[in-house]
Amino acid sequence: MRDVAVIGVGMIPFGRRDEDTLMDMLAYASLKALDDAGLGDKSVDAVYVGNMGGGVIQHQTAIASSLVDRLSLLPAAAETVENGPASGGSAVKAGLLAVASGYYDTVLVVGGEKMREVTGWRATDFVATLTHPQVEYPYGITLPGMAGMFTRLYMEKYGVTREALVSVAIKNQEMGGLNPYAHVEMAITKEGIFDDPAAIVNNPVAADPLHLYDACPVSDGAAAIVLCPLEMLKSPAKPPVIIAGFGQATDTQTLQEREDPTDLKAVTLAAQQAFERARLKPSDIHVAELHDAFTILEIAESEHVGFFKKGEGAKAALAGKTRLGGQIPINVSGGLKARGHPVGATGVAQVVDIVWQLRHELPKNRQVKNAQNGLTVNFGGFGNNVLAFVLRRVEK
Repeated sequence: MRDVAVIGVGMIPFGRRDEDTLMDMLAYASLKALDDAGLGDKSVDAVYVGNMGGGVIQHQTAIASSLVDRLSLLPAAAETVENGPASGGSAVKAGLLAVASGYYDTVLVVGGEKMREVTGWRATDFVATLTHPQVEYPYGITLPGMAGMFTRLYMEKYGVTREALVSVAIKNQEMGGLNPYAHVEMAITKEGIFDDPAAIVNNPVAADPLHLYDACPVSDGAAAIVLCPLEMLKSPAKPPVIIAGFGQATDTQTLQEREDPTDLKAVTLAAQQAFERARLKPSDIHVAELHDAFTILEIAESEHVGFFKKGEGAKAALAGKTRLGGQIPINVSGGLKARGHPVGATGVAQVVDIVWQLRHELPKNRQVKNAQNGLTVNFGGFGNNVLAFVLRRVEK
């Protein structure tokens, strides 16, 4: 198996992009990544597109085929990859395996979603289609509803406080305000949430005990990466970053059927696989992008990947250990909470952000000093299909 390098990355600002079609966004992000890779008008061997909602929201399928033609990359192989909110991560995995195996030398991976084209209620319903079709979806369960139940269980089992959840929201929105690609730029404060009478209006309960600021926004956006074998890089213009390891695991689809609904087994297994393949440990990671669709997930995932012991993630967040300059900076991009969550784009965007960190290309107020190794976790379903990637800077 060949070492696979990320030689180009690109992203467009997330948010409400009424002026763009889904194909526009995928094309813009792809062109940025191809330009960053220095490929110019050269073609690639294959294109993988992560997308969950094109067929439902835009009534468009075969998206990868359309994108290849739009970008004049014919006759490149093309596939659209759907795996719920982990569609982007699955597309990255497909591109990684294609290059590592030797079947392709240059691969474009892009993820994108246009979710603001419909109402918030319809977007919530669309995402809820990933729930169990007999015992969950027909009874009105939604992802915020699942997250609310999970949060209550986690609070009761590990003593997680409302203050810990708020600390994650404040941190990530603060970082999102520094990120030009982020959807949410508004800063929030602890005083504003707990002491401001207007907070009860501006931050209402979404799914008890979660409030509005505990959840990611519904976003449009796209991100892309270009992969090739490390051995092909003779005189790279930028520090090479390789995908040193990946992992993927599944778990019981319905929460109520899990032996312990607070145990995110797929997160643990995916991260363990990624670390083993990269020959690294959680303590070797300098920066991480965790799937914080809800604030509790950043806390829970930080424990399940091995950064902290079970029950210690909330305390670490309150102590500032996950902030920039802390023990393990998490979601310096703002995470899903502030950068946004166009579901098909998220897994790719996480890799883009880590590559920027490991290249040391970000402004000082967002750059993790001397970062060499990074981790991403893309959380599909409600933890029933999870992908993790370990990325490493290579000094040549």
